[in-house]
Amino acid sequence: MSRRNNNVRGPTSALTEFLRESGITPTTIARRARTRQVEQPEAGPSNTVQQQQPEAGATNEAENEYNSDHLDEEDEEKPAKKRKMTKAAEAKAKAAAKAKAKKKKGDGDDDSEEEDPYNALSKMWKDTSKPPVGSFENCARCTKQFTVTKYTMAANPPPGFLCHACAKSSGADPFKKPAAPRKRKAPADKRKVIHFEERRFPSLASLCIQIITAHIDNVEALGDIGRLNQEELAKALSRNRSLTAENVTLFYNDQNTELTLYDATNLTPSAFMDLARRNPFLTNLRLDFCGRIDDSVMDTWVTFFPNLQRIELLGPFLVRVPGWKTFFKTHAKIEGFLITQSPRFDLECTQSMVENCKKIKELRLNEIGKMEDAIIEELQKYGDQLTYLELARPGVPEALSEKALVDLMSAVGKNLTHLNLENNINITDGFLYRGLKPHARNLETLLLRLIPDLTDAGVAEFFDTWQTAVDEPNPPLFRIDFSRAHELSDKALESLLQHSGKELIHLDINGWKSTSIEAVSKIASLCPELQQLDIGWCREVDDGVVQEILEKCEKIREVKVWGCQRISLQCPRKRGVNIVGVEVAV
Repeated sequence: MSRRNNNVRGPTSALTEFLRESGITPTTIARRARTRQVEQPEAGPSNTVQQQQPEAGATNEAENEYNSDHLDEEDEEKPAKKRKMTKAAEAKAKAAAKAKAKKKKGDGDDDSEEEDPYNALSKMWKDTSKPPVGSFENCARCTKQFTVTKYTMAANPPPGFLCHACAKSSGADPFKKPAAPRKRKAPADKRKVIHFEERRFPSLASLCIQIITAHIDNVEALGDIGRLNQEELAKALSRNRSLTAENVTLFYNDQNTELTLYDATNLTPSAFMDLARRNPFLTNLRLDFCGRIDDSVMDTWVTFFPNLQRIELLGPFLVRVPGWKTFFKTHAKIEGFLITQSPRFDLECTQSMVENCKKIKELRLNEIGKMEDAIIEELQKYGDQLTYLELARPGVPEALSEKALVDLMSAVGKNLTHLNLENNINITDGFLYRGLKPHARNLETLLLRLIPDLTDAGVAEFFDTWQTAVDEPNPPLFRIDFSRAHELSDKALESLLQHSGKELIHLDINGWKSTSIEAVSKIASLCPELQQLDIGWCREVDDGVVQEILEKCEKIREVKVWGCQRISLQCPRKRGVNIVGVEVAV
């Protein structure tokens, strides 16, 4: 029995069943295929090869053997190769096709559909075609007739549409407005920091300096503006980073003995050479952010600056070993050599400095990438002539051993008044006992910031016994910085205040988080000369502590209270005192 007369139907796929319910049959597909084959020569060039018509029996056989799994294999023939159309021909063809489609739509042709279902299967699944608003439809769920509105929703699973009641019962709200896209808010600070600063009317000199700063490029010659005004003007220009090779000449004078430029970022090597030529009698030179100084500048400075005695440079990155050696050989009279951030300064440079510059009293080698114990051994040759020494923040925090630093103190510590060994993490309480206590007798400034291994009991014992450890006890210190040493607490603070409190001008105990409010309160009664105080991250500090300091420390000018959560917005204030870091939650 042939399949044509067989009424028994086997199982079909879900796609086949869906297409059949939607009215898509092999007949409609074949008819649309024939329509495309007939219409194709009209839109293309005249010599397009016409496709052959299928045989009469083939269509019926395809209809009976229709299978949705092989739907894409229907009428699969290679399209004829077309010649490239000119723009005019292409526009003409598009216009003709549009007119024909419009005509078919007016005649009510059944084949004039907006989209070909065969070529839009993905859209069929969504069933986005919606009946016109105002027409009648039967609900796919309750089969009741309802009027289609713009809120009508398609059934899930399709086909069909739901009335409003069935749409709500399914969990969807047909009347819900689409949610507006959320605008991403800019990240805001979780806390508000308030600084209590006194506002004063600007002086006439400061107003003039502001005007000169704003119009500095138009100033050709102002004559002698005075040393103090020159200093203030240099600072104002540095804040805006507006110092250039053209306007820096305002600060040049062949009679200058001191020159300070706080931001030389925009000065080129030729500008630094010109600086030497126009200021030949300088004895004290300070240049901050002088990153463009190189060996060629050093070669020029060899000829000039014959009287230079003190030089301070921040950021001479490009100066190499030959440049430093040339400088040292030609400046044997120098007494102060202070540099920060010079990654090429090494042992060879140190040896040249010690060999040629034998009168150095002030020495700063901060943030030196090649710092090592061998450099410390060379510095011991200066003996007790050093009065100022900074070896802070080496390129590798553990580069200097505690033993090398103790040996250095035994050699140069006798006349030191300023010592900065910040962030040398190998320092422990032993350095205080073996290095400072027996050898440092004239210190006025002691900066041991970021030394994590110092202990509360060790520092307390050091200050308690420093006066009795040697024949000539060390006098009270003017400046102390033991910040970020988190183990220090009440004992260390009380001993420190007993030793140096009466002469102390600057105190920094930032990060002593476990210090009690009773110990911090003693600062007010034991430090009458105090001018600057940093008690940030001392958790017990509150408004009462600040008020006591403001009342008893008459010379206080600045108090930093970062991280003190007990200080409120009602923190006491005093005219002429800056309170920095009051944090108020918002």
